[in-house]
Amino acid sequence: MVQAIRSARGYLSRAVQLTQRLGRSPESGWGSDPSSVAALTAFMPPGMDAATLAPPREQQDAYPPEPHAIHRYRAIWLSDIHLGTPGCQATYLLDFLKHNESDQLYLVGDIIDGWQLRRGWYWPQSHNDVVQKLLRKARKGTEVIYVPGNHDEGARQFDGMAFGDITVREEAIHVTATGRRLWVVHGDLFDGVVQHARWLAYLGDSLYTMILAMNRHFNRLRARLGFPYWSLSQYLKHQVKNAVNYISAFETAMVDEARRRGCDGVVCGHIHKAEIRELNGQLYCNDGDWVESLSALVETMEGELKIVYWTTLLDPPAPATRRRRRAAVTS
Repeated sequence: MVQAIRSARGYLSRAVQLTQRLGRSPESGWGSDPSSVAALTAFMPPGMDAATLAPPREQQDAYPPEPHAIHRYRAIWLSDIHLGTPGCQATYLLDFLKHNESDQLYLVGDIIDGWQLRRGWYWPQSHNDVVQKLLRKARKGTEVIYVPGNHDEGARQFDGMAFGDITVREEAIHVTATGRRLWVVHGDLFDGVVQHARWLAYLGDSLYTMILAMNRHFNRLRARLGFPYWSLSQYLKHQVKNAVNYISAFETAMVDEARRRGCDGVVCGHIHKAEIRELNGQLYCNDGDWVESLSALVETMEGELKIVYWTTLLDPPAPATRRRRRAAVTS
């Protein structure tokens, strides 16, 4: 345990050094400077270098298909978008929503981060665009079901109501094309910290926000060096043994409850770790998040469940151009 904490502390220390380097202006040229590559390599764990920092193979296999293709699914599950926070990857999510359609769309909690918005208002245009895109999908015939989480728990009081063709449910049951019954719930009700030590959950959320800030700077550097998105924050989190044990206990609690409810498995979010696996005879599915993993759970028309990682933009936003003021012509 002590060794794990020391290891995580070492990684965080190097992350701070890296973010200090990122504070230099783009005009200084650090993006193309070989020393930037060296700094990136020095930050990596033993046995890795900047050239090999690609996402895991399962993420590579799940990269988006050829540009401008529209994929159609029976169902899509999204959670932990955290609109209202700087860590939200709204640009990637908009790109995903543009290129993927479904008969059903489940929003599995923490869509809007009420915790952060109470501390300070942050709502750029891209976050508003995400809300408008979701409402547009609902108007065009997609069945959108919103299952609130702990960060947007205020919406739970509207269970059973519909807003803009989006239906709010505390939990839902999804039946796949193969007949499997899946219990859909955010998962925070099975998190002992959230339920019994709310102050500790708020403290952890504040520290997590700091790590996500480093993650944004880290990936800005990776983009300048031509590398795809890679979650620094997720890597750091999974180096701590207690975090790994917590995730394992959470997964077990979720599938046990799904079995008790007469379901064949569970679809949840909350812990920001996308995964599909059989556990104790039950199907455990976590759709990940849109601050670290950039992932969604999808069901194909044949009933196959897959994790899709959207770490490459098919339609990158156009670079901002400065408008030159035209000199007034006087006669």
